[in-house]
Amino acid sequence: MFKWSAFWTTFGALFIAEMGDKTQLAAITLAAETRSPLSVFVGAALALALVSLIGVAVGTLLGQYLPEKLIHNVAAIAFIIIGVLMLWGKM
Repeated sequence: MFKWSAFWTTFGALFIAEMGDKTQLAAITLAAETRSPLSVFVGAALALALVSLIGVAVGTLLGQYLPEKLIHNVAAIAFIIIGVLMLWGKM
């Protein structure tokens, strides 16, 4: 079943989250170095699609066995830990 609200929420959240991140900077660098923007775009798009597929599969599996609240809390804690490590220069 396709839910447009889930589609637009996911699109908006990921679009904003990915702007200016390491992936976009890597794509900019690779496109400039290789002078092959189509190759870089196709490679980057396929890589992001595969990573997203893995995330959706894991999320679907976890959602079948764990309560939603627990998943949200673990994700929040993981984001906080990653943020602190980034601030300390460990990531």
